[in-house]
Amino acid sequence: VWEYATLVTEGMPISANPYASAFYITTGFHALHVTGGLIAFLLVIGRAYAVKNFGRKEMTTSIVVSYYWHFVDVVWIALFFVIYFLK
Repeated sequence: VWEYATLVTEGMPISANPYASAFYITTGFHALHVTGGLIAFLLVIGRAYAVKNFGRKEMTTSIVVSYYWHFVDVVWIALFFVIYFLK
């Protein structure tokens, strides 16, 4: 959000050029997926706490959420490289 505000004040809104549009859309979708992953982690923690017995169902759910989180992480590494290092 800080970077978005800085870019807008420096004259680079989403409609400035194709790069700005791609930047805002890709980082915005990534932020949306990160938020979804954090919510999923909170649900897994709450579910494990509520049942007080971490069984097979809770284990499978936590593994699936961790796979999702790792996928989001790998996508961010690729996005970071493309956005900040490639010209």
